Amino acid sequence: MEQKLHTPEGVRDIYNKECETKLTLQKKLNTVLHLYGYRDIQTPTFEYYDVFREEIGSTSTQELYKFFDREGNILALRPDITPSVARAAATLFESEDLPIRLCYAGNTFINHSSYQGRLKENTQLGAELIGLDTIEADAELIAMVVDGLKKVGLTEFQVNIGHVDFIQSLMNAADLNEEETKEIRELITNRNYFGVDELLDSRKVKETVKEAFHILPELAGGEEVLEKALLAAPDLTARLAVTRLQHIYHLLKLYGAEEHVTFDLSMIGSYGYYTGIIFRAYTYGTGDAVVRGGRYDHLLEKFGKSTPSIGFAIILDELMSALSRQRISVDTIHQNLIVYTEATEEEAISLACSFRNKGRCIELLKREIEEEREPYEEYAKRAGISAMLFLRDDQKIEMVNIQTGEVKTADLKNLN
Repeated sequence: MEQKLHTPEGVRDIYNKECETKLTLQKKLNTVLHLYGYRDIQTPTFEYYDVFREEIGSTSTQELYKFFDREGNILALRPDITPSVARAAATLFESEDLPIRLCYAGNTFINHSSYQGRLKENTQLGAELIGLDTIEADAELIAMVVDGLKKVGLTEFQVNIGHVDFIQSLMNAADLNEEETKEIRELITNRNYFGVDELLDSRKVKETVKEAFHILPELAGGEEVLEKALLAAPDLTARLAVTRLQHIYHLLKLYGAEEHVTFDLSMIGSYGYYTGIIFRAYTYGTGDAVVRGGRYDHLLEKFGKSTPSIGFAIILDELMSALSRQRISVDTIHQNLIVYTEATEEEAISLACSFRNKGRCIELLKREIEEEREPYEEYAKRAGISAMLFLRDDQKIEMVNIQTGEVKTADLKNLN
């Protein structure tokens, strides 16, 4: 029986131009994080299962890739990098009292059978600010997201900001049980507000609380929706949440990021460990958020260090999809090709060394003397090579622009 060497469902190979684009995006985004003072950290691809257990509030344990080590311990591939960074920070910086700024890039794994057409392995690049519960910290993370997305060429995008306390205060005021709370969260996530009204009508919920739920769709937009949210807030906790968003917006204007910021008080965090502001960035060309983030003030407590934190993750695969569909080009490293024969080998190697010393990427390819140029041009197109130097035995060189097909001929000795 012939063995099929293909990848499992939900994962794929990335190569040539696409791989170069992905690595270039990582480098550009990482540069932005470094400019804000964040330092790199690498955590293991798999951890003890307890790092991602149900009470941590990460991905559902049913969606984890779980396996055993030789000692019988349960391990899991990380579905989310934040708990790993929290675990590492609680251990490595146990006695540090000042803020810790960490950034990372790595792959995550979610085993979800309903992910039809979606990847089960994704690359995330993110940042975590550990040790600060301030509006300054919240604004810094959002400003960094805006700067990062602008750095990679996006111009039309929005960062939607909400607050866990606002929506949780509504839940508390409605006095819903655990099952009803779960149901209403799903309804709000799916924007099914008719379903929300129907559920609340079946319970003895105060009219003021019903009205607050009813106007949730109106609490999405610019700075002006925060005033409306203040009026709808059912208690002091919700009002403080909205006031915090107002202060954050003021700081974002100082950063020059307000053009890309909107608010959505109906937003519900995708992770159970979120405790304060939550935010997602959206753009055209992808059906999902390209950035997810929020405050998680109690996550590090699970690993032994009581300190507030906030972070975000950029989903690189979604970002690449958006850039491609918006036809935004990413300036990757230009690859060049030198094709030569036995007679021109010395000149070819000399040229390649000279170009490489100047920082140009050169691939050498030896051909038989009778072979024509066209097959090598086709190869260059397939490989994403931008220019080719075709060395002839008569000491002439044909310089080919692969994108335009333009060919110029010169004396080889003039290039040495």
